[in-house]
Amino acid sequence: MDELYDEYGNWIGEDPSEAEDDDQQQPASTYAQYLDNDAPSVDGGAPPADDELMQVDDTGPSNAVVLHEDKQYYATAAQLYGPDVETLVQEEDTQTLQQPIVAPVEHKKFSVEEEGLPKVWFDRGFMSDLMQFPEQVRNIALVGHLHHGKTSVMDMLVAQTHDLSSLDSSKKTVGMGRDAQLKYTDTHILERERGLSVKASPMSLVLQGTSGKSQLLNFLDTPGHVNFADEVAASMRLVDGVVLVVDVVEGVQTQTELAIKHAVLSDLPMVLLINKMDRLILELKLPPADAYFKLKHVVEEVNTFIENTVPGRGEAFRVSPEKGNVAFACSNMGWSFTLPSFAKMYAETYGGTGKTQARARHESEQDLPRAPKADFDPVEFSRRLWGDIFYNPVSRKFTRKAVEDRARRSFVHFVLEPIYKLYSHTMSESPDELKKTLASLGIMLKPSQLRSNAKDLLTLVCGQFFGPATGLVDMVTQHIPSPRQGSKRMLENFYTGPMNSKTAQGMLECDPDGPLVVHITKLFNTADAQGFHSFGRVMSGTARPGEKVRVLGENYSLDDEEDMVRATLSDVWIAESRYNVPVSGVPAGNMVLLGGVDNSIVKSATIVAEKLTGPDGDEEDAYIFQPVKHFFESVFKVAVEPINPSELPKMLDGLRKINKSYPLITTKVEESGEHVVLGTGELYMDCVLHDLRRLYAQMEIKVSDPVTRFCETIVDQSAIKCFAITPNKKNKLTLVAEPLDDGIAADIESGVVRIRDPVRKVGAFFADNYGYDLLASRNLWAFGPDDMGPNVLQNDTLPSDVDPKLLRTVRDSIKQGFSWAAREGPLCEEPIRNVKFKITDVELASEAILRGGGQIIPTARRACYSAFLMAGPRLMEPVYGCTMLGPANAVSALYTVLARRRGHVLSDSPIPGTPLYSVKGLIPVIDSFGFETDLRIHTQGQATVSLVFERWSVVPGDPMDESVVLRPLEPASAQATARDFVIKTRKRKGLGGVLGVGRFLEPEVVRSLKGTGVLEGGAA
Repeated sequence: MDELYDEYGNWIGEDPSEAEDDDQQQPASTYAQYLDNDAPSVDGGAPPADDELMQVDDTGPSNAVVLHEDKQYYATAAQLYGPDVETLVQEEDTQTLQQPIVAPVEHKKFSVEEEGLPKVWFDRGFMSDLMQFPEQVRNIALVGHLHHGKTSVMDMLVAQTHDLSSLDSSKKTVGMGRDAQLKYTDTHILERERGLSVKASPMSLVLQGTSGKSQLLNFLDTPGHVNFADEVAASMRLVDGVVLVVDVVEGVQTQTELAIKHAVLSDLPMVLLINKMDRLILELKLPPADAYFKLKHVVEEVNTFIENTVPGRGEAFRVSPEKGNVAFACSNMGWSFTLPSFAKMYAETYGGTGKTQARARHESEQDLPRAPKADFDPVEFSRRLWGDIFYNPVSRKFTRKAVEDRARRSFVHFVLEPIYKLYSHTMSESPDELKKTLASLGIMLKPSQLRSNAKDLLTLVCGQFFGPATGLVDMVTQHIPSPRQGSKRMLENFYTGPMNSKTAQGMLECDPDGPLVVHITKLFNTADAQGFHSFGRVMSGTARPGEKVRVLGENYSLDDEEDMVRATLSDVWIAESRYNVPVSGVPAGNMVLLGGVDNSIVKSATIVAEKLTGPDGDEEDAYIFQPVKHFFESVFKVAVEPINPSELPKMLDGLRKINKSYPLITTKVEESGEHVVLGTGELYMDCVLHDLRRLYAQMEIKVSDPVTRFCETIVDQSAIKCFAITPNKKNKLTLVAEPLDDGIAADIESGVVRIRDPVRKVGAFFADNYGYDLLASRNLWAFGPDDMGPNVLQNDTLPSDVDPKLLRTVRDSIKQGFSWAAREGPLCEEPIRNVKFKITDVELASEAILRGGGQIIPTARRACYSAFLMAGPRLMEPVYGCTMLGPANAVSALYTVLARRRGHVLSDSPIPGTPLYSVKGLIPVIDSFGFETDLRIHTQGQATVSLVFERWSVVPGDPMDESVVLRPLEPASAQATARDFVIKTRKRKGLGGVLGVGRFLEPEVVRSLKGTGVLEGGAA
């Protein structure tokens, strides 16, 4: 058989003609009939043509060799079901049986939400009607320190307006969960897990005052942790007043001080709510007389800080119970009162109406006054319930001094002692005795309620004794202006447009029929974290679904309309934290939640109608509200990157959403390519990274060790006049750098002076406050790196030396080069701070094409760098202000921990009336990583600490000193700290080259300086 084929598989057997002879001897076959053209076909048809014989039969059997893995024993799914049917094939060994092959669509929810609109004790249609009357609307922010009870106050108001049995959240609290607080405005998953507020939460409620008149109160519950002060600043921009919540035991703390300062400087009216009154009775066990002094100390503490913030103007913001702008509350047990509301309780009692007869009979036995019905004036009575006013029970008179032996302060006698007795009877008496006592006060409880635990029983008793929070509503209504009254303050402080336009007049009058203007300061993500809703305040007009609007970003101006997008309002809601109420429109003066306009909004925005029409029918220009001014800067920095490099676009999308969600977060890309996230502190960054991993990007990321921002500054004047020549050798700029006077940087950053103000106004400010001469003060060209940057560019040239007209042609280019230099300094590309650059001489080409921006801008930057490096450059680092609250035995631990981290203690003092100590100190941000955990370990968890950005401080040492030797794995000495930070920062950023002034000076200047010994070889 092998002899019939050669090694290539070709036929080498016998001749085919011989084979045909052999075949003729056999019976005629069908194949032989086909070979004979004249022979008929098998089926009687015509014989096949020659071309048909030459075609290959594809459908017939093949003798080709088929590998085992290529053999097909069964038809494929596509062959079986046809090409129009989508088929999915899943191997059985790639996933478990518990996981379905075709999984159902899951809608992920990352926040707590109600399934529908819960039942409320007011009509929602009535609430939407109240929006039409700005005089009955109040926009309020609840502010205060961590765990001082802001969210509990909201729970107290939610319990009064909502049917708690209908809430989905209350149905899930069974067993031990029933004792947990409601925390209705904590909707973020982190807020539920950590037990603190992370985001500001809006809530609109219809509440009644003591007169029974309904008011629409738009609340914003803000976080209390200092790391989330950006949420507080964004919320305070939208409101007309704040309710300052202070724990009666802890008093004024760090976040309280920040909120007071921000409110006072913004001319924002403020009322005080002293919370957790039960701690005086149950925890501190203070006698009523001592409790009065504790309350008085808290009030005076607030007033002292107000006066220190605005010396001489503190009286306008002063809080006092006798003025009616201080309320007392125990939000955990659901009661609150003010002196007028407590006086009205007495008026109702001694008026002898209804159920209060028994209460009057009981309190008369407790030496309480029994004034005649006609002579009892609750307003006059409330004025005598605070301060050094004593009640003499025998003569039944009020005096300034205690005349009788049994005389006591009126507040102690009429307010504190009844509350103390109420608590004492409720907690000490048996159910049967308590039933009789409560019946004498008109309080009726079921037998099962009388056998409740102490906290629930106190809540029930106090709830009936004090009633709803009508006193709090009256205080807010009287001392916080309505939107119509508060709009003037907002426009004067934050609106960038003219006040005589029709748009401004519509905002001043809260005109629902005026041109639409909405100020947006906050973005809330949807439940699935895939999109955002925009939250703001309607300043003018009415926001309606389907309306076409223009979204003006923070960088919008009439000269640059790039930051403007046209959009359509898809939805309009009233925000209620856990649910949203869809409405057909929200008129001016109210808070609103908008859908469909968030794509172009990053932090804040101004939404205006598609066309603004003036009084003459002409189209008016659109202006924006200023961006939100925050309490401090973001100085805590980490770098992030995806574990899987292919998921980089996914991470970038998550970073964009993070930037929208957190007001003070900053994301940027360094020169080295790393993606940097800047925040306020460790807890803040932990929440940001959690949201990035779980909510927005939904992927795992790698996070670098935390570092901090730095700034670059100088301590001396430039040693020489530093000049730079343009690349075409036709222009020459000469600059000198010197430190700014103390206070100028703070004034610029706080907005006291603005470079966009008229030249005469800016010149007068610097001349009056800092002694600038008239010529210098009117030649300030720019602040840098932006309009509120802490650096100054000054034109110090003389008209006799430089042609002013020619200089004006390159003014913008020089300003851009200055801004570039101020944004990225020469030491390690960190921002420059507290430096004044003076232009002393300019030589310009006569032809305009030779002095274009491409020539001037980089040259101006290089001149700024050289002048900076010749003026004693230094590195600045951010410093945290540290406030610790804890027992006396924890104070020494703070001293120990701070000393290890280059920190020091400024003061320590006991908190009056408590066993707690308050200690204040300073610690560099770069040494604060892990500080809070370290302190808790040293104090066994007894101390709490707040770290908030305090100021910028110069790092010890000269960053240009090349004699410093930095050894690896060894901490740098004190005087080598600056050099160490600069070298490591440059290495991390991937900055090459030698750190020296020679890179920016002209070559001939470098050679002359080397000759005189001013520059060493390496420094060049």
